[in-house]
Amino acid sequence: MTSYEFMRWLTFPLMTTHLVTVRNDLKRLLKSGVSTGKPLSILDVGGRKSPYTINLPAAVTLLDVPQESGTKEALNLGFTDSILTSIQKKRSNITDVIIQDMTQSTLPDYSYDAVVSIEVIEHVEADDLFVKHIAQVIKKGGWAYFTTPNGDFIKNEGPGKNPDHVRHYTRQELHDLLSLYFETVDVHYAVSTGKYRVWSLQSLKSSNPVRIMKSLFGTVVNRCQSKGVETRMEHTAHLIAVAYK
Repeated sequence: MTSYEFMRWLTFPLMTTHLVTVRNDLKRLLKSGVSTGKPLSILDVGGRKSPYTINLPAAVTLLDVPQESGTKEALNLGFTDSILTSIQKKRSNITDVIIQDMTQSTLPDYSYDAVVSIEVIEHVEADDLFVKHIAQVIKKGGWAYFTTPNGDFIKNEGPGKNPDHVRHYTRQELHDLLSLYFETVDVHYAVSTGKYRVWSLQSLKSSNPVRIMKSLFGTVVNRCQSKGVETRMEHTAHLIAVAYK
C-alpha cells in the first residue's frame, strides 16, 4: 500500500455518500465472485484518477479518452501525461492504463472479469456502442457496475444544464439499454438530495474550519438520509446499475 492509498483508506469514512456507496458495493461484488486464487481483473472505464477502485483487491486497468481542449479540459475529464505519471506513482493495484474511446474499443472479447463505469455513460453520445463494447470485454459470469445521474428526478436542462452531459437516464431507460447486452440487470436509486448533500460535496481542503465542519456534518446527515432509498424516485441523485453476463 502506498502512502497515498493509506491516506485514502484512512479518510474513507469522511468521503461523500456516493463514493462510500460505490466502494462498498464493489467490495461486496468482489467477495461474491468465484475465488480463483488470483485477483479479479477490473476494467475501470473513464477511471482517470478514479477513487472508487483504490485499494480494491483486484487487478485494475484504467481506460479513458485523451483530454482535449474545450469542455473536457475545463471539467478535467480524460487522461493527460501528468495524470498518468501521478497514477503510476500513487496506485499499487493498477496493472495497465489504456488511452482509448470505449465506443471504438479494440480490446479483446472476454478479457476482464468485471467493468466499472462511474458517472461516465451520461457523457457518451453513442451509448449503445459504449454498453455493447463493455459487455463484449466481460467474461461469462462477470458483471458491469454503472452509476449515473437520476434522470427521473434530475433533469439536465435549463440554466443549470451540465454542458458535458448528453442525457440523464430514467431508471427504465437505463434498464432497457443494459438489457440489450446483459442477461440480468438491476437498477436502483441512490443518495438522497438536498442541502446536506450539497454541504458534503464541499472540499475538505479548505483552510476555513467552519466550512470543513459544515462539509463533515453534511456528509454524516446525508449518509443517514440515503439509507433505504433504493426504490425512491424523488429526491435521489443517482442511479446505480449492476448488469450480469
